Amino acid sequence: MAAAGSSPSIVEYFGGEDGYRCGYCKNESGNLSHGMWAHSMTVQDYQDLIDRGWRRSGKYVYKPIMNQTCCPQYTIRCQALRFQSSKSHKKVLKKMLKFISKGDVSKVASEEEPMDSHIEDVVTCDFAYKSESHVSQSELTPLSVDHPERVENEDKDTGETKEVNEQKVESGSPQICADKDTPVPGEPSHSAKTVHAPPKPGKGADLSKPPCRKAKDIRKERKLQKLLQNQMCTLEGSQLQGGDQVFLLQNSKSKTNQPKTIEDFVFVSLPDDARHKLEVRLVPVSFEDPQFKSSFNQSATLFAKYQMAIHKDTPSDCGENEAENAPNGPECGYGSFHQQYWLDGKIIAVGVIDILPYCVSSVYLYYDPDYSFLSLGVYSALREIAFTRQLHEKAPDLCFYYMGFYIHSCPKMRYKGQYRPSDLLCPETYVWTPIEQCLPLLEDAKYCRLNQDVKAVDEGRIKELGRVRVLHKRTVMPYSVYKKRRKGPSDEASVQQYASLVGQTCSERMLLFRS
Repeated sequence: MAAAGSSPSIVEYFGGEDGYRCGYCKNESGNLSHGMWAHSMTVQDYQDLIDRGWRRSGKYVYKPIMNQTCCPQYTIRCQALRFQSSKSHKKVLKKMLKFISKGDVSKVASEEEPMDSHIEDVVTCDFAYKSESHVSQSELTPLSVDHPERVENEDKDTGETKEVNEQKVESGSPQICADKDTPVPGEPSHSAKTVHAPPKPGKGADLSKPPCRKAKDIRKERKLQKLLQNQMCTLEGSQLQGGDQVFLLQNSKSKTNQPKTIEDFVFVSLPDDARHKLEVRLVPVSFEDPQFKSSFNQSATLFAKYQMAIHKDTPSDCGENEAENAPNGPECGYGSFHQQYWLDGKIIAVGVIDILPYCVSSVYLYYDPDYSFLSLGVYSALREIAFTRQLHEKAPDLCFYYMGFYIHSCPKMRYKGQYRPSDLLCPETYVWTPIEQCLPLLEDAKYCRLNQDVKAVDEGRIKELGRVRVLHKRTVMPYSVYKKRRKGPSDEASVQQYASLVGQTCSERMLLFRS
């Protein structure tokens, strides 16, 4: 997504009256969602939106109407720092390792993988194309700000305006940009280099919670906890969170008889006579980036091949988004990136990800169908979890891996729940709930309130509609001003719905375009 400096998020809200075809149950009009077109989007705004159940498909940002849609879609996140790979995950990692080192192309168990692509959300419906914005770029460039105190003078035609130092939003591509007021984690980084250095082997999963509760493991755990307590006494003044104690645990343990982590598989040293070479490159989605530009044609050709083979698209259907560098946070910056999987000098898969203040959000994966025997969907998800842990070392607040939507009513989409530990977002209170607590509820009803605290409410709900920021006739103003200036029928119901869905914080930060 294109960097836009200090430009705010600018969105058009479309509501959600029409139903669309569901890509999960194939219902022709059962897929119901609210949607808005993001002419620009800051990383902090998008982080806050996905924490309220929104998700993007290109420039289109949508939120399922959970209690009405045919297949309720619950936002799911994996606690990357505590992630422990399952036996099936390790089989995929071993299969890739054997292929690279020995050229083994065994296709055993390839049928067992739940899906070819681990993120299917963006191709399950066609609403994004039906709702495309037709607003001209000039209308989206703010020139002035009107404040509430000026309303009394409007009838007198004072015409006073205050210039706003807003950078022009480029019209050619969707954007996620860094807001200069965005709180970004980590120490200051003065470089914009792509992260190439792999994390040290062994860092990552919380091995104080072994998957197998054998007596031997429990004794080990007690011994390590005691050692950890002794180490913690020497770390006064540090701000290690409970979930981050994993790194101390890893440093305090010998490597003997430990369950292998993802890093042990993907960063292992290969023999000199390895049959293949696999390289994963992180490339900002920007034509200003030489790596992205030079590999674009190859990547686009691969995307078309994937869409036509896997999703049966026609060539005309196969026709994304840039990154920016923040003063703090991970060295690669925040925004939209491609993780390109190069095998022997050729791209065989591309993972589209968003790097946000608190998470890596997986958007989409496309790959060469000729290599489907490598279970690239699962493999790339595991690599992205490892990458999240790598970014966490530089940006401590970035510690989650978002996998899009978990759809319990669609069996083929339940595989996302296998990445443990993970949480689902309550569609009513927007509180994260461990998936183990959610599954019994979802067995009884496809839609349910996941937060079982009956007194809990949406803490981010809209409280003051008048404070919603509006962009009208190239002027930024609160809704209280716009409401008095507007001619014609009231749009208060639409604005109220928009504000209730994005929440008070985003509604006061983003600009809602009004014609």
